[in-house]
Amino acid sequence: MFFLLVPHHVRGIDLKRFLPLKKRGRRWRFTLVLTPFPRVNRSPKSIRAMGKNVSPPLKWSGVPQNTKSVAIIADDPDAPSGTFTHWVLYDLPAKTTELTEGSSGGGKAGVNGFRETGYGGPCPPGNSAHRYFFHVYALDIESLGNPSLSKQDVTAAMKGHILVEGQVMGTYRRKH
Repeated sequence: MFFLLVPHHVRGIDLKRFLPLKKRGRRWRFTLVLTPFPRVNRSPKSIRAMGKNVSPPLKWSGVPQNTKSVAIIADDPDAPSGTFTHWVLYDLPAKTTELTEGSSGGGKAGVNGFRETGYGGPCPPGNSAHRYFFHVYALDIESLGNPSLSKQDVTAAMKGHILVEGQVMGTYRRKH
């Protein structure tokens, strides 16, 4: 089941952060859908680090026609040591509008905060809920570089090439 992202809170989950950017006087409507957080403080076991640890399904629309590639960054700003990167995926084909659970869509996997390539699921310490932001970027460049780039390398390579971006946030709290 996909949730259509709306600009208000539903069951305590911020399902939409709609970030329209102006490009040559036009506004692009970019919609991003995240399915794995059906209610507050719960995410499917499959996407958690303690479960199968596979990336969640994502779906987006409204990518500008001049998009040449797509990038995804997922992070947790509530980590004790500062923002923790869970996923860096880039150089997805421009026509990609959906990733199924566990899919990289043919993109290049970057290095996450676990110092591994690919997706690393939620595993918050303690008993507090953490926020997990999934950012999707439509870019006017086909490639950001070699595989296994860090979030900082990808962010630097994207500078000046972002046509439109969207983000969605879900929360998760570990039960002890």
